[in-house]
Amino acid sequence: MPAEVIELTAKINGRKRKFQGREAWTLDKLAKAGESGVTPIERPAPRWSHYVYSLRGQGVEIETIREKHKGPYPGTHARYRLASKVEVLERRSA
Repeated sequence: MPAEVIELTAKINGRKRKFQGREAWTLDKLAKAGESGVTPIERPAPRWSHYVYSLRGQGVEIETIREKHKGPYPGTHARYRLASKVEVLERRSA
């Protein structure tokens, strides 16, 4: 299993930025997912919605798409997808 990203440097809409911790991890997962986006069901993490909220507060545009799911606890979940143009310049792993 590859080590998780703990620091990421990227160009966001042409502006160079550095992210650390779970924000770096989240942005890395979103960048790698591309157009298909990511759901917390596919990539479990304790607080996806908070990481997305934090990245949005730093100017990263992220779409939230609501998807229905079935099973014993039917309902909806979020799929997050980058709306900003993101070019990853450097990743540092744990």
